[in-house]
Amino acid sequence: MMDEILTILQDLHPDVDFESCDTLIDDGILDSFDIVTIIAEINDEFDVKIGAEQIVPENFNSAEALWDLVRRLEDDE
Repeated sequence: MMDEILTILQDLHPDVDFESCDTLIDDGILDSFDIVTIIAEINDEFDVKIGAEQIVPENFNSAEALWDLVRRLEDDE
């Protein structure tokens, strides 16, 4: 669920409004360590595997983009 994505993100940066921000990578809010943490959390929470080819800014710039990625991965399984 989208709520789980928001929780993962808010645990990393409680001061960011992840519901409205769509420039998380472009503005440097998330760094490479954050991305690794997010991938691990999503893999565990949703039982999906985010491959290297999916680690692009478009998939991590917003909570909505991350949720779309998870749904695509779930559909592929």
